[in-house]
Amino acid sequence: MKAMETRLKGVFLIEPQVFGDARGWFMESWSKRKFEDAGFPVEFLQDNQSFSAQKGTLRGLHYQLNPMAQAKLLRCTRGRIFDVAVDIRKGSPQYGKWASAELTAENKRQLFIPRGFAHGFITLTDDVEVQYKADNYYAPECDGNIRWDDPAIGIHWPIAPVILSDKDKAAPLLAERTELNFTYDK
Repeated sequence: MKAMETRLKGVFLIEPQVFGDARGWFMESWSKRKFEDAGFPVEFLQDNQSFSAQKGTLRGLHYQLNPMAQAKLLRCTRGRIFDVAVDIRKGSPQYGKWASAELTAENKRQLFIPRGFAHGFITLTDDVEVQYKADNYYAPECDGNIRWDDPAIGIHWPIAPVILSDKDKAAPLLAERTELNFTYDK
């Protein structure tokens, strides 16, 4: 696998090695050994999968507070998404900055997002499936979100959202999120 750091320190685009022939293809989507060798000592505990029926479905920007913060490894297994990570660690020189990657079923790329980052994506096609691993369990009492269109963050979404959940429509701005308990660790 090949790990390429994005413009945000700690957020990596992962390109797995894909072996193909006339029958199709094979790849390791996760190998603890390979990830540890690449400098990602993460222990995933939960796998999640989402389906979005319509192009322009936006999910995010989501996070979980400490002590239930989550690192994630995401991939799109059907369709295409524009995937985003936002640094929300207090004291970080990257605070409020974002990085993105287009993940598709065809390119098989994955995005690794460490703890202390909000995450969101918009679907670029109909019928999209996203799968991701998390290194901590879902905890509704620690669940939080930030407005997808917060002007202080300034994400350049490639298309306008068509579908948002009520939760994401009502999300506060990053500056209004006083409960954020992530700190930057040099």
